[in-house]
Amino acid sequence: MKKILIVFCMVMLLCGCGKEKKENIIKDLKNNINNSKSYKLEGTMEISNDEETFKYNLESYYLKDNYYKIILVNQNNNHEQIILKDNEDIYVITPSLNKSFKFQSEWPGNSSQAYILGNLLNDIENDQDVTIENKDNGYVIKTKVNYPNNNELKYQKIYLNNDKNIEKVEVYNENDIVKIKVNFDKMDLKAGLKKDDFKLSEYIKEEEPGQNIENENTCTGSGCENSESNKTASIESIIYPLYLPTNTYLTSSEKVETSVGDRVILTFSGDKSFVLIEEPTISNNSMEIVPVYGEPLLLSETIGALSASSLSWDVNDISYYLASTALSVDEMQLIANSLGNTTLVANTK
Repeated sequence: MKKILIVFCMVMLLCGCGKEKKENIIKDLKNNINNSKSYKLEGTMEISNDEETFKYNLESYYLKDNYYKIILVNQNNNHEQIILKDNEDIYVITPSLNKSFKFQSEWPGNSSQAYILGNLLNDIENDQDVTIENKDNGYVIKTKVNYPNNNELKYQKIYLNNDKNIEKVEVYNENDIVKIKVNFDKMDLKAGLKKDDFKLSEYIKEEEPGQNIENENTCTGSGCENSESNKTASIESIIYPLYLPTNTYLTSSEKVETSVGDRVILTFSGDKSFVLIEEPTISNNSMEIVPVYGEPLLLSETIGALSASSLSWDVNDISYYLASTALSVDEMQLIANSLGNTTLVANTK
């Protein structure tokens, strides 16, 4: 009886220590992040779809009072994009095109973000079933994720070193396949950043006197006319999506000439009808800012602009605009990610 009592006490002691250790790990991580008035992270990000993995160089900046700057450079084509939040306004900037989408959005607080420390901490605090596993030289925290615009993503693993700093994040689908992987190679939690480090003007090219910086038109896609550009371009071949929803077919393909070059209009009919517009990307003479009532959406190869019934994005020298009232966000994302340099159509009628 005495031996049983001793064993029982040891088990209870071990369980109590384990629970306390879990709480201490989260507490130390929370203190590390919340005590940082500004930080700079450097690393890489990988986004995987069913067939390919796209790799980015990543820089993530934060300043207390809601300032964020995320710099992503596609390792394959050196395509650079910047997500910038200067307290109130949110921009997705493509410096090579002198173009930016301007959002009215709650980003980044309205979803999980694998490259923003505060969002990772929120995921941990909001998950009552969070688990922590001891690993060599650190810990692994497993939490649910909240990606309203990507229902495929279900949970994540956050890897900490012994100092309770985050080194890696893996985001999984329901089949336990890693879809997003972020590695932090450098982390400076005392970066000493200032508000001037988050200004849009840093990315605006020098303008001629009298030019208007912000083009406040209501067009939210690549179908916008750009009167400031004196360049024209052509599309050598039409690019078709490899993914189409069931019972949806290409019914019309039209190429028209505009003042700045070719424009292709593809119409798909059926259960999930939509229109897809393609035209060559053209660098603007002055910064073009396109207002969008929606969210930045991370695609495989770029960052798109998502609104209630449309998605706009630029990739591989082509500007795309997809419009539909029948497609879900997941379906829009699948269509966008399936577009490549091919003339294959999944379904025709």
